[in-house]
Amino acid sequence: MNATARRNNRVRRAIRRGFSLIEVIVAVTIVAIFAAIIAPNLLGRISSANQDKAMVEATKIADMVTVYLSENRGATLSGDFDLELLVPKYIDSVDSLTDPWGTRYQIAIPGIGREFDVYSFGPDKAPGGEGDNADIYHGRDPKKNRGG
Repeated sequence: MNATARRNNRVRRAIRRGFSLIEVIVAVTIVAIFAAIIAPNLLGRISSANQDKAMVEATKIADMVTVYLSENRGATLSGDFDLELLVPKYIDSVDSLTDPWGTRYQIAIPGIGREFDVYSFGPDKAPGGEGDNADIYHGRDPKKNRGG
């Protein structure tokens, strides 16, 4: 086989190894369709997980406030009660008083129908809000009862 024939064989093999433009377009289209379907579901689940985490953490903090009150029998909650009083005996660190969106948990004295409420402002980091931006209170399902 002469040199020209060998070179032509190598060129044909190299051409056969690559992908055609149509194959690349089809592959990119399939990936784009999957991304369009999966991304909204994934983002919705992340938001829901953060809300659930905030509710669990607020409930944990409220439980620690209750323990604080029971151990300090003469203690009552006044309007100036600070959640930092729980650190380090009842809660590990001040960082544990921060919600998933980077805002400090709050305490309302009196609460809505109880002595106190521990709550998060939610993803909008502002009081009130509706839907996904509603405040999240301890012991209340963030998907059912959102007070403000």
